[in-house]
Amino acid sequence: MGGRAFGVVLVAMALALSGCGREAWRGGPGAIDDRRMINAASEPENWLVNGGTLNGEHYSALDQINLDTIQNLRPAWSFDFDTTRNQEAEPIVVDGVMYVTTAWSKVYAINAATGEQIWFYDPEVPGEAGLMACCDVVNRGAAVYKGRVYVATLDGRLIALDAASGALVWSTMTVEPNSNYTITGAPRVVKDLVIIGNAGGDFGIRGYVSAYRADTGEQAWRFYLAPGDPAAGPDNAASDSVMETLIRPTWAGDYWRYGGGANAWNAIVYDPDLDQIYVGTGNGSPWDAQYRSNGEGDNLFVCSIVALDPDTGEYIWHYQQNPQESWDYNSVMPIILADLHDRGA
Repeated sequence: MGGRAFGVVLVAMALALSGCGREAWRGGPGAIDDRRMINAASEPENWLVNGGTLNGEHYSALDQINLDTIQNLRPAWSFDFDTTRNQEAEPIVVDGVMYVTTAWSKVYAINAATGEQIWFYDPEVPGEAGLMACCDVVNRGAAVYKGRVYVATLDGRLIALDAASGALVWSTMTVEPNSNYTITGAPRVVKDLVIIGNAGGDFGIRGYVSAYRADTGEQAWRFYLAPGDPAAGPDNAASDSVMETLIRPTWAGDYWRYGGGANAWNAIVYDPDLDQIYVGTGNGSPWDAQYRSNGEGDNLFVCSIVALDPDTGEYIWHYQQNPQESWDYNSVMPIILADLHDRGA
């Protein structure tokens, strides 16, 4: 994670060829709706969602750069960020505007053709928040939807910005303030809900994923990915329906004292065909299951893929890739959706 950091991190390359692709200004800056996201592959000149399409292939169908034209590739412009800290964001490009986040959860809107800055937003993350970030103060990107840009901050806020001006629309705290939670992942938007997880499994916290209403920032649902203190009673969350019957029986000892982990700090994708979201979870807290759970049980949902109903957060199914995970393997790598045909099918 991370790697070398540079002040100049955005470099656009252009071909000395005629033709620049089709102009496509559809309803103003950030005019993305669910239909456009579902059909993102039909707009190769854009990069509407994290992963390129909802399937997350990270593949571009643009063919102007090929074996015959690669020799004509030249730098078109470069852009200086205001930091030399690590950069891990995936830029989103919508109708000629690039929206990109940087270290400390800052957001830029840039003219994708010229490299000219359109606006800049600094959420002013307090420096002490970096103490709880395991792997630098990175941010993995934004989401753009219906004229707004959504970004999660290192200190746990989810923020909505006006896509045209960068002005703050709303901000909501998604974690307990001054806790060991951080957020470095990119939000995903599904049917007017902004989905976000969090990080901190290395520092003794309990993972969960939440949905917030895109227009107001009001929490719609939350699903806990590890059990809490049984004496505290239900969480009044979407996960309550399976917490006592499915999740908690796979843990042992005083696990709730150590947080549990299973944070959704990166991988979240939406499957429009089946209308469900898939959430990848991280390591347990602490790492060693001998301490975490007396060495007993599978410890759901550590190191798992969990399918949820996007409207309600209700559990649908799960697959645990590494039961009782003790090696920090994680299941948070980017998820790719694909139709695979078995032999004879």
